Amino acid sequence: MLIRPDLARRLAPWRPALVAVAAMLLGGWVFSRGGWVFWPLGTLVFAGAGGWLAVELAHLRLRGRADGPGMVEVEEGMVRYFAARVLGGEVSLRDLAEVRVLRLNGRAHWRLRTRGGEALLIPADAAGAEVLADAFAGLPGADLTRIAAALARAEAEGGPAVLVAWTAPRSNIPPPDRAPGQPPFPPQAGPTSHLPPG
Repeated sequence: MLIRPDLARRLAPWRPALVAVAAMLLGGWVFSRGGWVFWPLGTLVFAGAGGWLAVELAHLRLRGRADGPGMVEVEEGMVRYFAARVLGGEVSLRDLAEVRVLRLNGRAHWRLRTRGGEALLIPADAAGAEVLADAFAGLPGADLTRIAAALARAEAEGGPAVLVAWTAPRSNIPPPDRAPGQPPFPPQAGPTSHLPPG
């Protein structure tokens, strides 16, 4: 069975999600076979495929329409945003401290803030913004479902103007006034005793 090229292009982003659905059906079929072997095996396959489907659906929600200003790329741990009429820039994923979703002029934007206070504003519908889904997935403690939900709420009419989508765990954010290798607290002088003059 041949599929038209334009239809194949439209279905391509959905392919991983469809495979996850097929895996869930397979897990359900294995579970239906019954017995002490097939029940846990089917449950394991079904649960794993369900988690995979949730991640893929979050990816699809983060893709956007790609009709906004500018272009996004992620290369070697750096997020770069290029635009002709607005301010672009780049930030390192390793240095990120917070990801927020802002609604400005009716359009959702990602605001990536580093530990040093630098911030990069990226329209959620910029060309190539779908690569941010994979970039966000690699952040420590990131929940793509929560991030996608924050974007959906920001894009909704009457939704909140600012939402925190991800915050770096405190253990991953060293104090800014501490040099590498320096102990967290300066050494304290021990107690001194004052003896009366002999």
